[in-house]
Amino acid sequence: MPPLRQELTLHAGVAQADGSPSWTLHDPSVNRFYQLGWASFEVIQRWRLGSVARVLDAVHATTTLQLTADDVDAVLAFLSRHQLLVAATAEQSDGLWQARRASRPSGAMWLLKNYLFFRIPLLRPEALLQRLLPWCGWLFQPRFWWAMGGVLLLALALLSRRWDEFTHTFSAYAGLSAAIGIGASLSLAKIAHELGHALAARRFGCRVPAMGVAFLVMMPVLYTDTNEAWKLRSRRQRMLIGGAGMLAELLLAVWATLLWCVLPDGPVRAGAFLLASTTWLATLAVNASPFMRFDGYFLLADYVGIPNLHGRAFALAVWRLRQCLLGLDDPAPEYFAPATGRRLIMFAWATWLYRLVLFLSIALLVYHLFFKALGLLLLFVELGWFIVRPVAGELRVWWRRRAELAWCRETRRSAVMLAALLALVLLPWRGEQAAPAVLGALQSQGLYAPAAAEVELVLVREGQMVAAGQALARLRSPTLQLQLAQAEVRERQLGWQVAQQAFHSEWQQQGNVLQRQWQAAQEQLASLRQQQGRLAVQAPFAGRVTGSSDALKPGTVVAEGEHLLDVIAPAGARGEAYVGEEGLAGLQPGQAARFVADGGQHGVVRCRIGAIDGLNLPVLEQPLLASTYGGPIAVEARERGLVPQSAIFRVRLDACDSARAPLREMAGVARLQGERHSLLELGLSRLAAVVRREGGL
Repeated sequence: MPPLRQELTLHAGVAQADGSPSWTLHDPSVNRFYQLGWASFEVIQRWRLGSVARVLDAVHATTTLQLTADDVDAVLAFLSRHQLLVAATAEQSDGLWQARRASRPSGAMWLLKNYLFFRIPLLRPEALLQRLLPWCGWLFQPRFWWAMGGVLLLALALLSRRWDEFTHTFSAYAGLSAAIGIGASLSLAKIAHELGHALAARRFGCRVPAMGVAFLVMMPVLYTDTNEAWKLRSRRQRMLIGGAGMLAELLLAVWATLLWCVLPDGPVRAGAFLLASTTWLATLAVNASPFMRFDGYFLLADYVGIPNLHGRAFALAVWRLRQCLLGLDDPAPEYFAPATGRRLIMFAWATWLYRLVLFLSIALLVYHLFFKALGLLLLFVELGWFIVRPVAGELRVWWRRRAELAWCRETRRSAVMLAALLALVLLPWRGEQAAPAVLGALQSQGLYAPAAAEVELVLVREGQMVAAGQALARLRSPTLQLQLAQAEVRERQLGWQVAQQAFHSEWQQQGNVLQRQWQAAQEQLASLRQQQGRLAVQAPFAGRVTGSSDALKPGTVVAEGEHLLDVIAPAGARGEAYVGEEGLAGLQPGQAARFVADGGQHGVVRCRIGAIDGLNLPVLEQPLLASTYGGPIAVEARERGLVPQSAIFRVRLDACDSARAPLREMAGVARLQGERHSLLELGLSRLAAVVRREGGL
């Protein structure tokens, strides 16, 4: 047997998930660790005996293991695959060189991999950590963390009393200064995070060879090399090293939250707020996630006692997928208890789903961060590398093994599922589309104060049925009454002067001017009397009173134009739906439509499609549907109003069969009946619209 490399070291490891002992093999040339089971350890421990027979005899003589030559060959293959053997012959050296050449990527692949992820070591922190550690011993005392738990409870209690102020402060930060503040607070938190990892690792005797910055899809992320934690036998110590970064960030967030609660307004309080909010969010949303190889993943792997958790769960999930879809009877990649195996498969599926969403988000982010040509290239790189490449690789395996497939229950089920999926995508079964919509009364009228006045009398109540022309309320305006009295006096005076003009020489000299002044006074008096008449609020048509203002009470002063109440017709409804450019195809006036309110009021209201706008709306006139107010239509608030981010067209809904008119406008979804089309056709049309929009065509 070829000899092992001299620099390899063996360390006792933690017990595995099934309770069996383990050992850790360390390759210092690449700082990589391999976990060995009992059988592999016994073989490697006797490797120096030189031959398979002597190794097996020694194992059988000193242990209860019953190994075969195949077991030794498996260990030999593992050592050879990871280049842990000495190349003693020219053939072995040539094999190493060929493996090196095969693993060396092409220029394009090297650029791709280094664009996706690369590291820059910045600091060798051993000396610094050695000086800091005596001063930081109190951080590892249980009493300190009990005290921090008390500080956390105090901070949360104070924060709960000012929660609204805290959340509104967060929404108030915007612009360049906020971005700089958030960047500075995140940088401070991440420095504390990595320092926590390094101090914990050094505390337990592990060497920390490097600290630096890694670039993940061009985004800078600090890192600390704590790989030597794998030498530790204590799972608790390894978990403390893995969680020390998050504990440091949470400690920083706790004190920042407490400071925000007690400090007066100013730049220091603003800095505490940014540090508290961004640290809590970044720690809980990113680092604690077990679906990426961050702290949460390593903590979970150590907790369940399964190193390389992602790889082993993925292998088990792929094995189960091939078994269920193709009926392949492959042996399981490794044995787990049935319950553990099911949990690992579910974890793998959850991780794949999480990464699919995450990588799609990253792809869209890099597309928008760069100019269009480069952004489009990076978008395809992200989608191709992280999503298409793994799927295509698995499909290639299926194709290579097509000769092993046979008709069985699994393959028949997969064929039926594939046929159903193709039919779902290709057949034009979708003849209905959902569009955000609002539904209101067929006839409604809001009544407003015609002038600044005092409410003198209220003659109706909320929900009361009224007749057309019925008095609803009476207002009184002392200012208007004074102006009316003055206008009446002036009109009577000018009228008398016109009547006596023939007998007064001075008035005769004014000629027609006096007549015109009298006419102007008459018009002013009529206008004031008309305004006075409008102070008696009347129903414009028969209907129901609704939406009464709190100011509509006797003795209350209302401003000009202030809303008083609404009158809606007792029956009938009409609405408006908003569709995108691709949704206009096949819509015709008179087609059926259904409206379903978000809250479930009125059940399903059946309508007919009315007029369809030929031009897209420059401004959305329905705040109920705007994204800025929690609605489904994405808009931007600008000076001219709520501007839709994409082209939308208004479709009116008429002849609705609502027996009772809704008391107020309701947001909901309109189901519009149009031409039937397939999902593939819809997707291609949307893709073409995006290409035209982004390409400026």
